[in-house]
Amino acid sequence: MPKHRKSRGSAPRQLPLAEQILQEGAVRPTSRGKKWGQELEDPEDDGYVDDKLSRRILEQARIQQEELEAEHGPGHGAPKARTTVLDPKGKAEGSDSEDEEWPSLEKAASLDAGAYSDHIEVNPEDEAAIDMFMNRNPPLRRTLADIIMEKITEKQTEVDTMMSEVSGRPMPQLDPRVLEVYKGVKEVLSSYRSGKLPKAFKIVPALSNWEQILYITEPETWTAAAMYQATRIFSSNLTERMAQRFYNLVLLPRVRDDIAEYKRLNFHLYMALKKALFKPGAWFKGILIPLGESGTCTLREAVIIGSILTKCSIPVLHSSAAMLKIAEMEYNGANSIFLRLLIDKKYALPFRVLDALVFHFLGFRSERRELPVLWHQCLLTLCQRYKEDMSSEQKEALLELLRIHSHPQLSNEIRRELVNSKSRDVEGAAPMGAD
Repeated sequence: MPKHRKSRGSAPRQLPLAEQILQEGAVRPTSRGKKWGQELEDPEDDGYVDDKLSRRILEQARIQQEELEAEHGPGHGAPKARTTVLDPKGKAEGSDSEDEEWPSLEKAASLDAGAYSDHIEVNPEDEAAIDMFMNRNPPLRRTLADIIMEKITEKQTEVDTMMSEVSGRPMPQLDPRVLEVYKGVKEVLSSYRSGKLPKAFKIVPALSNWEQILYITEPETWTAAAMYQATRIFSSNLTERMAQRFYNLVLLPRVRDDIAEYKRLNFHLYMALKKALFKPGAWFKGILIPLGESGTCTLREAVIIGSILTKCSIPVLHSSAAMLKIAEMEYNGANSIFLRLLIDKKYALPFRVLDALVFHFLGFRSERRELPVLWHQCLLTLCQRYKEDMSSEQKEALLELLRIHSHPQLSNEIRRELVNSKSRDVEGAAPMGAD
C-alpha cells in the first residue's frame, strides 16, 4: 500500500481537529520570493536606502562629476534634458518615434502650397487667335452665394405673400445652434490641410437644404485640400443633378480663379476635378459644357481641364452626348481642344454624333475670320479617326471647305486622309479618287 503523501501547507495530523481548523483559517507566512534572478525581499525593508549605501552612491556621483569637469571643463557635467525639435532638417537626440513622424506630416501639409507640377506653356499666337472668338460680353458668373440669396429672397417673398392674410408667420430660419456648428466647420475648412473632417460636414449631402448649409461654410474660403475632400464626399453621396450643381457653383469657379491667379492649377484642385468624374454626366453638365458655353474659356484653362479627359476613362454615351452638345454650341477656341481630345479617345460613335461633328465644321464655310490652328488640328483628328465612317457627300463637302479655309501643312494631310479612304454609303467601294 503506497504511503500517504502529506499535502503542502496542511496542519500536522497529531493536532486536534479544532486546532487544525484554526490554523487553516489563519494567514501563513510564505517563503516565496521574487521572480527568477531577483533577490528575496527583506521583510524589514521599508523602501528606503540605508546610510551606508547612500554614502557610496554620493561618492560615486562626485567622482563622475570630477571626471566630466576634468575632461570638458567646468559647467559641462550636468546632464542635458531631453528636447523634442519639430524640424524636418534634423531630429533631436531624445526624440522618440512619434516625434519622428512630424517631418512627413509637415511635408504633406506643405503640399497645398505647391502647385500642380505640370507647367503649361501657352503659344502666344494660339492664345491671340482664340481671343478673336471669345465672347466680348460674357454673362455674369453666378456663384453659390448668389443662388442661395436669390432662393432665400424668393422664398421669403412667397411665404410673406401667402401667410400675410392668414397668420403672418415669417419663414422658418435655421436654428442658432446649427448656425454656430457650421460656422465652426467653416473655420476648420478654411485652415484644413490633412486629417479627418468634422462629422457635421459629412452629413451635409444628406440634408434637404444642403445648399443653404454649404453657403454658411463659405466655400470660397476653403483650402484646396478641403475642396478635394468635399468633392469626394459630394460626388459619392449626391444625386447626379445635385452633384452637377455643386460642380458648377462651387468647384468650377474655384478652379478658374486658381488658374487665373497662379497661371497653373493647384494639385488638390486638379485631383478634385479627376474625382468629380465619378459622376461623368454631372461632370460634363456642370463643368465642361458651362465652360464652353461661357465663351470666356482661355487656352490655359482648356488645356488643363482638357487633360482630365485624356487621363480618365469615360463611358461612351456620356462622351457622345458631350460631343453632340459642344458641336452645336457657338464656337470658341476651347471647343476645338475639347472635341479633339474626345475624338482621340477613338469611341465607336453613333452616326448621329459623327454627322453633328461634320456639320460643325461645314458651318464655317461662311466664316471670314482666320481660323486658329486648333481648328485645323481638330478637323485632321476627325478625318484620321472616322474617315471610313463618313459618307461620300460629307467628304466632298469637307474637301470644298478646305478650299475656303486652308492651312499650309495640315490641309494637305486632311485632303489625303479623305481621298484615300472608303465611304460608309458604298460598301466595299474603292477609295475616292481611285480609277
